[in-house]
Amino acid sequence: MNRRQKTILIMLLAALLLAGAVVSGLTLGDERVVTNLDARNASPSLEHPFGTDHLGRDMLGRTLKGLTVSIGVGIIAAAASTAIALAMGMLAATMGKAADAAISWLIDLFLGVPHLVALILISFTLGGGMKGVVVGIALTHWPSLARIIRAEVMQLRSAEYVQVSRRLGKSRWWIASRHILPHLAPQLFIGFVLLFPHAILHEAAISFLGFGLSPHQPAIGIILSESMRYLTSGMWWLAFFPGISLLVIVRAFDTLGENLRLLTDPRSARQ
Repeated sequence: MNRRQKTILIMLLAALLLAGAVVSGLTLGDERVVTNLDARNASPSLEHPFGTDHLGRDMLGRTLKGLTVSIGVGIIAAAASTAIALAMGMLAATMGKAADAAISWLIDLFLGVPHLVALILISFTLGGGMKGVVVGIALTHWPSLARIIRAEVMQLRSAEYVQVSRRLGKSRWWIASRHILPHLAPQLFIGFVLLFPHAILHEAAISFLGFGLSPHQPAIGIILSESMRYLTSGMWWLAFFPGISLLVIVRAFDTLGENLRLLTDPRSARQ
């Protein structure tokens, strides 16, 4: 197998893993996560592969549902952040030197502040919950992609076919929609896939700290936060399996994005 075939195979395996996690979480019945005091604090077994918690809830079911919630939040936040990056990158490259300087300063400002600190402040200001987490992630993860889009648009703007369209009297909107956006589509998609691991990890982090999703939602950050109170009692499975599952999903998305980038790179796609 050459490099291209290996890349496609790895992408398919990562996509199947992610799809399996989402489908399992969506189709899992609520009876798997209901309170069962007769089975509480059970260690991993064939009946409960991930064990049970202090209320007798099956940790495998809670983990799958938590992954589904976290993936949903990550997808929405990453999509919103990608849209902001596209708007900022296009404005910086097409609206003159003043807009370029202002947006470049804004990009440097956001890149100079740690994501987690800014995310906690935004989420806390908005009252936490789903809205606070999504808005916080969207507003803190766009700068790097916006800088890439800005550079790409400035390069496309000097292309010969764009110059010809401008001389023919085509509007900026027509040039942007017909010439520039189609060329940006691969970068936007890859940027979205690569933004997702950061989004889901930061969502889990602020939920773990108590600034994110509601404690009533079965997110991975909430599960890990609850498990901290019982680790000293020897209930290691409460944190181990959800944590490993989160890392596997994040790594799968990261692998998918990196291989997509390699596949669209002209220098590596031919190998």
